[in-house]
Amino acid sequence: MPDNVVLSTVAAAALRREFLGWQCRIRQLAAREAGARPSPGMRPRVLGRRGEELSHGIITLILETEPRESTELFRYQYLRTQDPNERYESILGILQGSYFQDPGRFSDVMTALFTGESPLVAQLLDDGWCVLEFEQYTQCYRIPCAVTLLEESHPFHAATLWHNRMFNHRLPPGATILSFRPDWPHAASQRREEA
Repeated sequence: MPDNVVLSTVAAAALRREFLGWQCRIRQLAAREAGARPSPGMRPRVLGRRGEELSHGIITLILETEPRESTELFRYQYLRTQDPNERYESILGILQGSYFQDPGRFSDVMTALFTGESPLVAQLLDDGWCVLEFEQYTQCYRIPCAVTLLEESHPFHAATLWHNRMFNHRLPPGATILSFRPDWPHAASQRREEA
């Protein structure tokens, strides 16, 4: 995928819509057919400024532009039981249902949660930038992103935290949550030929 193409405003907006629609489809499919295990299209490769691979894959989330209601739902479902299996069944039911039905409800800002000390987090924050490369089936996206640390007061921080807690009740305190804001005019998509 070429690095030197700059998309028009209309083309960048179309690429944004296409990507969010694709993300919603693959996430709903993962919930319905794979127990919500992250599929390859949810785990982009992370590249640095010189094209070097910083990580072969991080798990990203897409969040609603206004996540307050779903965050409260996840929080309520988490706190109402101590049974991790009940929590898992609850979040699975939500994600299999209508949660991903309307891509227009979702922000293009993605998040990722990291635990413990991470050289990757330190490098991403130092650089403030990376490229996320998504690939699943025949679809590929190459998206440059501004990277920032999400403060605990940010709605996306709470949304990311409670979403992750539903799947991992042993999530340690002090997790770091980063946001990835796409630079759509410099992003690209590509379809690969099927083998």
